[in-house]
Amino acid sequence: MALNAKTDPNYVPKRINGKFAPGWSGNPGGSLEATRRSFNKDFLLALAADFKKHGAGAIEKVRKTQPAAYMKICALLVPREMQVEHTNRIKQMTDEQIEEAIAAIQAMLDARAAQVIEGQAEVVPSLPASGSGGTKMPKA
Repeated sequence: MALNAKTDPNYVPKRINGKFAPGWSGNPGGSLEATRRSFNKDFLLALAADFKKHGAGAIEKVRKTQPAAYMKICALLVPREMQVEHTNRIKQMTDEQIEEAIAAIQAMLDARAAQVIEGQAEVVPSLPASGSGGTKMPKA
């Protein structure tokens, strides 16, 4: 006669009222995400330690012997896209803040104008105009 959970005196249920009993794990293999994070952390720490010892020399060797691989690595380090978020801060400003900003900008412009008036004029050589209606260059 085979023993089952109800007749075996040494049976300890894995679950008690829907919860795992003490000593029983619901996932004896562990979490895949935690395993991946742990592996990634260990790998990156080992890579960083190796790079501190040999990184500059390895980079120089790759640059000299395999310039295409070197350039590919450089290109992979540059982000493909840059996200730029636009916020309209002027709409968020109060009337008083806008008036203060206008006054500050006007003060900066006045200070810049005062520096130009007090300073020496710089002579800039004129360049030939380009496009239609400009002066024509003599043919050689």
